[in-house]
Amino acid sequence: MTKHKLLFIDDDTNVLLINKQYFLDAGYAVATTTSAQKGISLLDKHSFSCIILDIMMPELDGLDSCKIIREKSDVPIIFVSGKVSEEDRIQGLLLGADDYVTKPYSLRELAARIEVNIRRHQSINQKVKDSSVLDFPPLSLDLINHKAFYNKEEEIPLSNREFVLLQLLASKPEEAFTFEEIGHKVWGSYLDTDRRSIMVNISRLRKKLDNYEGLQDIIQSVWSKGYKLSQNQDKKR
Repeated sequence: MTKHKLLFIDDDTNVLLINKQYFLDAGYAVATTTSAQKGISLLDKHSFSCIILDIMMPELDGLDSCKIIREKSDVPIIFVSGKVSEEDRIQGLLLGADDYVTKPYSLRELAARIEVNIRRHQSINQKVKDSSVLDFPPLSLDLINHKAFYNKEEEIPLSNREFVLLQLLASKPEEAFTFEEIGHKVWGSYLDTDRRSIMVNISRLRKKLDNYEGLQDIIQSVWSKGYKLSQNQDKKR
């Protein structure tokens, strides 16, 4: 079986040494660097199963690094940081990170989070592709190539996860999907703590759709339950 390959980016060499040895012993392939720039350049040469990224770094910090990585790849990113406020965690997730761990952290917990995020990513990529196009005018989804279009011509730039999330909602318009259903069908699993991550991803998807006439507020919140795709004029977020 091919080993999962991890990339740790942290300016603390002691942290890198400890993490590298722990995850090598756990059976992972591990690459480390103290430079965010070098870490980003490694993505052009190697494929990684997960990136563990420190936020507070000189020159290029983790937040800006995450933005750059997201332009290149949808690889799972886990932030590690001494910043513990909810606002800091939300900011990290909105930038495209998949998880957020506060320092100091347990290596066992970090290992569990890495494994969960790798499984989620694999679940998304392994979803069976339907050969048809899903139409919800003016939105259409090419289920073969995982692309969304506005008026069947203009491509709407979405990440793989955003596309799968939109595909789920569009598969049954006007039907509400619960947080648990979304978690299992899009992420491959669901824990109560995943509710915030789902909300963040919905928010990011809504912002992209809001740029297109007729798609504003197409994703509606269903109070205390989840979300649905609707063209009903009485829209509530």
